[in-house]
Amino acid sequence: MHKITTYQIQRCTSYQATMTSNTQKPDESRSKRKKEMENEASENPQLSSLDKTELALSEGSQSLCKPEQLEKVLNEMNKEITNLLSKYAHILSERAAVDASYVQELDGILKEARTIENHLKQKRESLKQRFTVIANTLQS
Repeated sequence: MHKITTYQIQRCTSYQATMTSNTQKPDESRSKRKKEMENEASENPQLSSLDKTELALSEGSQSLCKPEQLEKVLNEMNKEITNLLSKYAHILSERAAVDASYVQELDGILKEARTIENHLKQKRESLKQRFTVIANTLQS
């Protein structure tokens, strides 16, 4: 996951200050990175908004440092985070439902085991009584 770092914000602020005092040529490395990211964007049209944000941040244009542009980037990131949190909450909800069904299933198994245990105890008691009757008959 990509995020805007303090360094990037400081760089943007210093860039804006420099641009107001004089015009600068963009670094070749920034231009190369921009071209690489644009190529990636054209190859993969399903980039997330965070990847698009990184592309916008890497451009180093004066418009990036405008409050409107930063606000737009922050809003996109906020939407992405909200979306991820929503998915996470949905997954947790599904897992809780599965856990609840497991608890119900285990309760059913436990009840069945207790029923079988009681039945076996009754059978044992019944057999004891029969053996006592047989033993008494043999002794007579």
